[in-house]
Amino acid sequence: MTKRLQNKVCVITGTGGSIGRAAALRFAEEGALVVGCDTNAITGQETVDLVQAEGFEMISLHPADLGTMAGCQTLVDLTVRKHGRIDVLFNNAAMAHFNWIEDITEEEWRLNTRDEVDLVFFLTKCAWPHLKASGGTIVNTASLTGWRVFRTLGGLAHATAKMGIVGMTKHLAMEGREYGMRANSISPGVIETSQTVEQLKDKEWADYMLGKTLVGRLGKPQEVANVALFLASDESSFVTGVDIKVDGGMAVW
Repeated sequence: MTKRLQNKVCVITGTGGSIGRAAALRFAEEGALVVGCDTNAITGQETVDLVQAEGFEMISLHPADLGTMAGCQTLVDLTVRKHGRIDVLFNNAAMAHFNWIEDITEEEWRLNTRDEVDLVFFLTKCAWPHLKASGGTIVNTASLTGWRVFRTLGGLAHATAKMGIVGMTKHLAMEGREYGMRANSISPGVIETSQTVEQLKDKEWADYMLGKTLVGRLGKPQEVANVALFLASDESSFVTGVDIKVDGGMAVW
């Protein structure tokens, strides 16, 4: 039986992190030719080793700087030299910065914009000609924090950036439609990742967030990767311009 991403060239950012690693493994299992990247050369290479140990194909650029157009172009050029095209772009990488409005500095605000919005726009712009040529698919990672506020979380800058991703995704879907392209986003709730491990040590914060879920537990990286796989594959061929919440029901109440 043909796998869901058989021979599709899939660029996944942030593959040294928890969700990016899960996506690299899941996409590769479904036949994808994975191209990853990460700022961390050690964890980035670990993911490549894990994927290749399973007998699948993956290359990676690490360390990578997606905060500049030139850094993004380097990743695109690597992909096209190796595979000749780009079929799927999963803009997963981001670094969230949390603070309350009274404490946010100008530098921190701009850093948040760079690490959560700029890198998505820059890489998508660099990859756009190749996605047009292939009628490709874009999957962007947003956040439930854009849709809901939590009294224990100073997420003003993070929420602003991630709702920007939701809006950007809709425009990408509209602009890419005439080339057969689709674009969707994912808004994860609280997922057990390397970025949330410190927050989860705060019992008050963790208990409050856990109490907001309908399923009574926090999410796993693989559960976000499975939704990204659906959106990247032809199974979602009639789905574009939407945001899917992967939150265990947190947005319901």
